[in-house]
Amino acid sequence: MQPRDDDIYASAPLRRLLDAQTCVLKQGLQRCFGAHALLLGASSDDVPPALPMLGCWTSLHLSGSHYRGDLRAAADEPLPFVDDAFELVLLRHALEVAPLPASLLDEAIRVLAPGGVLALTGVHPLGGWSPWFCWHARGRPRALQMPWRLRHQLESAGLAVEQMQRVGSALPGLKTAPQALAGTFGGGYVLVARKRRRLATPLRLNPSPVRVPANSRLSPGTRRSAAL
Repeated sequence: MQPRDDDIYASAPLRRLLDAQTCVLKQGLQRCFGAHALLLGASSDDVPPALPMLGCWTSLHLSGSHYRGDLRAAADEPLPFVDDAFELVLLRHALEVAPLPASLLDEAIRVLAPGGVLALTGVHPLGGWSPWFCWHARGRPRALQMPWRLRHQLESAGLAVEQMQRVGSALPGLKTAPQALAGTFGGGYVLVARKRRRLATPLRLNPSPVRVPANSRLSPGTRRSAAL
């Protein structure tokens, strides 16, 4: 039996899955633009995808009960960013290692700017990867997420899901995967959602009184109701 890796996300099967997820994501994220983006990963080796219209990336990874990377913070506390701070938030397998996955998802939505994109990747719990993943992660808590449940949570929070699909080979030992099989039995998933923009509240204009000249004629464009 294949020995367990010290870092499951550094194993060859998961590196191939991560590469497949990145290729799929880059197609949908090429049009994302803005000044700030956030990467939350499960491994210290995670690097942001090259997206030409995004400015500055903040990169963090989960290590036990803390975030490491560009800053350090406790993972069981709110993310140390203001509301609406990022035009793109990428959670790359982060929910699998988060102490509180639901809270992390809520925080990702909070720091996402209106009109911004939230992208999620992970190992699909239904398929040939789940037993392999659970055995390799033994002794280290991991929580595989159901994509349809994540979709429901995002839609309940007011996000519009734009993409949800399975990605990668059907089994960890397979190095390549036919496109048809990857879409049905792929070991990972990609989920992309957009945060709806806030609706502007129209202002009610109150008519101001207009003084009628002595000849009782109003200038062009003046409403008679405003003079009454």
